[in-house]
Amino acid sequence: MSMDGALQTFFAEADELLEYMESALLRLEDGEADSETLNEIFRAAHTIKGSAGLFGLHAIVGFTHFVENVLDKARSGQFKIDTKLQGLMLQCKDHICTLLDAVKAGQEPAQAVLQTGEDLLQKLQPWLDSSQAEATKDAATGLEPSTAESGAWHISLRLGDDVLQNGMDPLSFLRFLNGIGEITDLVTLDDALPDSVEAFDPELLYLGFELNLVTDQDRAAIEEAFCFVQEGSDIRILPPSSKVEEYVQLIRSLPESEHKLGEILVRSGVITQAALDRALDEQTVQSMQNGDQQMLGEILTAKQTVPHAVVDAALDKQKKFKDRPVQESRFIRVDADKLDNLINLIGELVISRQRVDLLASETQHGPLLDAVASLGGFTEHIRDAALTLRMVPIGDTFQRFRRLVRDTATELGKSIDLKIRGAETELDRSMVEKLTDPLTHIVRNAIDHGIESEAVRAQRGKPETGTLCLSAYHDAGIIVIEVSDDGGGLDLERIRNKAVANGVIDAGSSITDHDVRQLIFHPGLSTAEKVTDLSGRGVGMDVVKRNIDALQGSVDIDSTPGQGTRLRIRLPLTLAIIDGFHVASRNTHFIIPQNTVLECMDLELLKQDEGRNCINLRGEQIPFIRLSEIFALPQKSEVLDDQREKLVVVQFGETRSGIVVEDLFGEVQTVVKPLSPIFQALQGVGGSSLLGSGDIAFILDVPQLIELAVRVEDRKSRGLSYAMKER
Repeated sequence: MSMDGALQTFFAEADELLEYMESALLRLEDGEADSETLNEIFRAAHTIKGSAGLFGLHAIVGFTHFVENVLDKARSGQFKIDTKLQGLMLQCKDHICTLLDAVKAGQEPAQAVLQTGEDLLQKLQPWLDSSQAEATKDAATGLEPSTAESGAWHISLRLGDDVLQNGMDPLSFLRFLNGIGEITDLVTLDDALPDSVEAFDPELLYLGFELNLVTDQDRAAIEEAFCFVQEGSDIRILPPSSKVEEYVQLIRSLPESEHKLGEILVRSGVITQAALDRALDEQTVQSMQNGDQQMLGEILTAKQTVPHAVVDAALDKQKKFKDRPVQESRFIRVDADKLDNLINLIGELVISRQRVDLLASETQHGPLLDAVASLGGFTEHIRDAALTLRMVPIGDTFQRFRRLVRDTATELGKSIDLKIRGAETELDRSMVEKLTDPLTHIVRNAIDHGIESEAVRAQRGKPETGTLCLSAYHDAGIIVIEVSDDGGGLDLERIRNKAVANGVIDAGSSITDHDVRQLIFHPGLSTAEKVTDLSGRGVGMDVVKRNIDALQGSVDIDSTPGQGTRLRIRLPLTLAIIDGFHVASRNTHFIIPQNTVLECMDLELLKQDEGRNCINLRGEQIPFIRLSEIFALPQKSEVLDDQREKLVVVQFGETRSGIVVEDLFGEVQTVVKPLSPIFQALQGVGGSSLLGSGDIAFILDVPQLIELAVRVEDRKSRGLSYAMKER
């Protein structure tokens, strides 16, 4: 692994750990101050500090060291993390993010950033020992902290000879070790140097190191320095002599069990799981090469990884045991681009399978048709399995809003309780990423405009603490995300007056309450009494609507004055490969998402209202639109006498509509291809697809078409009503 590759891995893992850290800190506010939550926060800070030290990022190491010390004292029970310390820890987490962003940008932290770090460390002093508090100034400026003497670890370091070629600096490992402790003795070994200058390769490392390290850290923390160079290196870590007896006593105190030798040593902290895995691998290699398997204890003591006394104590504790295979991790980290490439390849497979299916149907060869049908089944299974890999629970996105709600409510002087429901509901990863901005606008508006202040809520007989709820669930092949609050609700009269004042609607126009609520998505329309840093400029909700439309979804609002508001977003589960219904109008092919189709019927057999695009379907008035009209499709050169229009009834959410076409071809697997940027303004179309015949089909944006049908029919209905009054 190159240094650049290792650094990118560190960035990804650090971002993930900081998210875990924030999530765990916010859980403390909910009363979950259990030991495991504190350990989770501590481990995140500890791992970030250790990995940062490997790359010589002393600003991060120095600052995080003291954050880690405070967390360590909290998890040992010396004090509890109250609201004040929790808020301070969240600020420390943000500061680590800022330091990390500077490293990503290839810049040194600005002086203002370093000053912020120093201010935060000064605020941490009440929770630090006097000796630690005195060292905070050096830590804030990126200097390496010193540690108290607690015995010397002996480290024998023989790095692989190719570490220089891989971009690693051997001195960075020594700097890391000196950052978590103090190197008291260091001997450089040159016995591997070649005998002649001609044999010397400046790109190879010939030096080794023997050193003593005084530190209060455990073996795992020391081994973190070498996590990227374990392969091909010979690294031996011996604990201080004072710790050997402690390990022996700890092993003897463990409960009797059938654990293996390696498991006992790992449980007692003598070695890490990584060190055990390397010893087991060496044992396996020896067995394959020589046919004679060396005992695990002999391997560990021969490499001076574990003292003899500790191995003997573990063997005494072990007694009798049965061999079991080493448990392997069930999870692997996969680059998102590789996963997207897999989905694209499967999409091409789906298109190719449709072409084969079409050609096979023309031959009418029985065995070939059976084989193609079997191939189609396997293709569907592969498609579903691949799409499942891209599905992620939306709970991770919801959890990010805990911090937003906490900070925004504190800034506004409000008390708000965030509830999350349906966190396990899964959605395509690509859609989750695009949902963050719209949800952020919605949540901020709910906090700023929806939920009242404590004084107002008390006057209205409500609990002083407001409730904001984020929920998600599946409904008929789509995902529904709801953001609801128990605030004051929408003032429809104020919205109407504001819309008239801005020229959005006419003063004498008659529109339904539903349409009035939808006006908040109009650009520039805001009913806020004053502009704040959070909202009030009429910018935001129109962006929400635009982003949701881009995901082929819909958004609507229910609100009750004095009781609260519920905003509901409906989205398809995925935008990669969908089941579609193939139709055509005037030789132009279209795909309707299968999960929106309810039924198909002959339009001429249905009763239509005169002068309106509306039918009576089993007592329900259903508006419809003709694709040939809204897309201005050219007339066919030949029109068959028996060509009859068909009506496809579709539903998205609770609203139904009809789409009129001439040809129905049935269900088809559809690979969604995005439209070119020049077609982004085209309403009613959400993408394109290639059919097995080679023709291009347009994928219809059903929510937009339903909205268009309802709007057109409502306009016609009001026009007819007005005409009747004139008569």
